[in-house]
Order: sequence, then structure tokens, then C-alpha cells
Amino acid sequence: MTLLHRTRWRHVALLTLLACGPARAEDPAPQSCDVPAYLLTSESSLPKVKAAAKPGGTLNILVIGSRSAVIGLSDQSGAFPNRLQAYLAERLSGMTVNVALELQVKKTAEEMAPTLEKLVGDKKPDLVIWQTGTVDAMRQVDGEDFRNALDEGVAAMKTAGTDVILMNLQYSPRTESMISGSAYLDNMRVVAQQHDIPLFDRFAIMRQWNENGDFDLFSPAPGTALAKRVHDCLGRALSTFVVETAHIKTEDLRIQR
Repeated sequence: MTLLHRTRWRHVALLTLLACGPARAEDPAPQSCDVPAYLLTSESSLPKVKAAAKPGGTLNILVIGSRSAVIGLSDQSGAFPNRLQAYLAERLSGMTVNVALELQVKKTAEEMAPTLEKLVGDKKPDLVIWQTGTVDAMRQVDGEDFRNALDEGVAAMKTAGTDVILMNLQYSPRTESMISGSAYLDNMRVVAQQHDIPLFDRFAIMRQWNENGDFDLFSPAPGTALAKRVHDCLGRALSTFVVETAHIKTEDLRIQR
């Protein structure tokens, strides 16, 4: 990594940490964090998830991602993968839901792609949620290289026998002047369409929350309270996305446990 890229990395990482900064004691005010319906479903399907969704069944989900999966929190209990598990367990009350997190800190899509088939083969999830793009944007990875890495990684995971959801970059108005994410957002959309897999548009969702005043993502000292709310809302939105995209009829799962 060049000195310029290292410097850019430090600056963006600092601003990201500020966006979910040190803990503050006060409890957060309630927020709606509503998401438009069109962002909570996809024309692509999740056949493995659909097949697993039966009374007494087990749904295993693996989240593969960067530090933003846990950023701003003192532990992982409030992170969106754990909140996803809690919301899915509530909605799919007649079955067991397990969500595991595989952190790939500071790795680009190209660095992750060769490891994904083995990882899926070892973990055997029904669904992988691949959160990527932020590190590539920070390092200014060539757009075509990024797209090729996504293509390789998605193909490998599908070959290993899992459903895949791509999750794009988080939105932060404090970093927009330092990194441009548009090429990475576009390439993730293209790869998702080419492989007929769902794309969870975290960027658009978080940008809307910020514009609607649900969260002040530009605040220089929002604290852990804000980070917990954002993670919780992402977990809730993602749970709806999984259920809606897999076309699961939750009422069919309500059995006596």
C-alpha cells in the first residue's frame, strides 16, 4: 500500500470512528428508522433459505465482512449480525436461526475472494451475506478489478452450495469528500444482476435515514448509543429483506416449541 493510500486509510478510518465514536451515558431517543418497501425485497430469490424455512428447521447464516460489521461498539452483542439473528428468531419462531460473523478486517474483495469457497465449505451456511466495497473504495482499487473479484467470489460461494446476498458500503456523509463509492456501488449492482442474487442496499438505506433525520450520521461525537441504534435498525431491515426475498410465510412456522 502506498504512503498516500495509508494516509487516506487513516483519515477515513478516523472519520468512520468519529461517526460511531466513544460511548455516552444518555439513552437514545426513539427513532423510526423506516425503510421503503422497495429496498426490503429483491426480484432475485433465496432458494436455500426458503428450503430451510420449515417448522423445526434450522437456518444458518454467515456474515462475511469488514470492521463496519461491529464498528462503534464495545462488543459484538449489539452488532447488526447479532441483531439480525434476534429479529429473525422472533419472526421465524418455529425454527432455529444461527448467524455467525467472519471478520475480514482491511481486506479487499480481491483478497477475500480466493478464500470464500473453502470458508463456505467449512461453515456450510444456507446463506452468506457478503459485506464488501468499503476497503476497496478506501484503497481506490480499480473498478474492473473490484468487479472481477466480486464475480469470482460470488461464483465460488454459489458453487459451494449457498445462497448469497451482497451488502454494499455503509453511508457516511463525513467521508464522502475523501472517498468516492459510486463505482463500487455500481459494480456491486452489476454483479448481483449477473448472478441473479439479491443486493442489500445498505448505502441507500443509511443515506435515507440521515436525510430523513432519523440519525445524524454527520455528528462529530454521536457516541455508542447512535452506533447501537444504527446496528439494530440494520439488523431489523436485513431480517425483513431475508424473509421477503425468500418468500417465507412466517405464519406457517408458528408451531408449539
